[in-house]
Amino acid sequence: MASWVLSECGLGPLPKIYPKPTIGFSSSVSVSATSLNLRRISPSPIRTDRNCWALRVSAPLRIQIAGEEEEQTTNNGDEFFDPGAPPPFKLSDIKAAIPKHCWVKNPWTSMSYVVRDVAIVFGLAAAAAYFNNWLVWPLYWFAQSTMFWALFALGHDCGHGSFSNNHSLNSVAGHILHSSIPVPYHGWRISHRTHHQNHGHVENDESWHPLSEKLYNSLDDITKKFRFTLPFPLLAYPFYLWGRSPGKKGSHFDPNSDLFVASEKKDVITSTVCWTAMAALLVGLSFVMGPLQMLKLYGIPYWGFVIWLDLVTYLHHHGHEDKVPWYRGEEWSYLRGGLTTLDRDYGWINNIHHDIGTHVIHHLFPQIPHYHLVEATEAAKPVLGKYYKEPKKSGPLPFYLLGYLIRSMKEDHFVSDTGNVVYYETDPNLYGSKK
Repeated sequence: MASWVLSECGLGPLPKIYPKPTIGFSSSVSVSATSLNLRRISPSPIRTDRNCWALRVSAPLRIQIAGEEEEQTTNNGDEFFDPGAPPPFKLSDIKAAIPKHCWVKNPWTSMSYVVRDVAIVFGLAAAAAYFNNWLVWPLYWFAQSTMFWALFALGHDCGHGSFSNNHSLNSVAGHILHSSIPVPYHGWRISHRTHHQNHGHVENDESWHPLSEKLYNSLDDITKKFRFTLPFPLLAYPFYLWGRSPGKKGSHFDPNSDLFVASEKKDVITSTVCWTAMAALLVGLSFVMGPLQMLKLYGIPYWGFVIWLDLVTYLHHHGHEDKVPWYRGEEWSYLRGGLTTLDRDYGWINNIHHDIGTHVIHHLFPQIPHYHLVEATEAAKPVLGKYYKEPKKSGPLPFYLLGYLIRSMKEDHFVSDTGNVVYYETDPNLYGSKK
């Protein structure tokens, strides 16, 4: 059951605006004058057969009254926008809008961030050990867990090849950074590549992809509640590395896993050995320094890093106020899948974790170095138009994100088993609530 509870499957928000059917349908039920003013209905989706307008879409519908004029505006007068419709631009149009220097990778710049972050990590640990005060430890845990997350972000650049054009440098730096936290570098790199290549696809996406209704209904009640009850989903990452997501088999440590092809086995073994060496080092330090001291210096910051990772990666693909589509079959494309991702503002943390909140352009063009992503995003916005969802501005610390997370956990549980453009639906009985 633990693999169901703590695996990295994603969820998404319910919409404010629902697509309008292209044809009306008659009903023997009378409609009151008050109901005629409604622009949306209950979020329970209406399933249609193969001859209906919604042939390939599972989404809430807006009732169209017979004789009503075809409108393309919402209540506030804005032009109607369907986020699941194919965009009027191409990937090449976005690429052309991004300045050429944004594609340039500077290994010295990348290494300077590594030196900065490693120095801060050791400096924080030395200061906490020196003071060894219970007023200092909580501050240290927050700061150090954030820095562990920053180290992961730099290793993430190595995995995408945006760290430098030197494959060997990327591999060495990636192993050092990820093994230190500890993450199997190549195992993660390969599965993360799969995630990018299939972003926004219901079945083929690798991380934080949604549960189908059939799979969701197969879970027992306890498992469902643990899956969608905080803080358990924020502790998922280590378990995901060992067992992946529901419906997917294999491990990031096993070279024979379905995640990998034969030519990648040597890389996976190398990363697993590095991970094992780091685990052995931590055990040895526990004997030297004492398990309690290691827990304070490393153990608690590690789990804080896990929370950071799960929080950020989840909210980059879920939790927007408006609905975000997921695709199957011929409706999916690399561009449409990438446009379902979300940018987030993290206040003071933006620079610390290397502007990883600029996630849309990163997903479309992962080869752009992190230190050019903000500029690249600004240049691409005019092309993206309404397909770019402007993030809410954060205060110094992004506490506001917890609201999005809590709401998403309460509302976004599964997607339909059918349809090539689908949206998250809610289990009204999960928490005993009524929608």
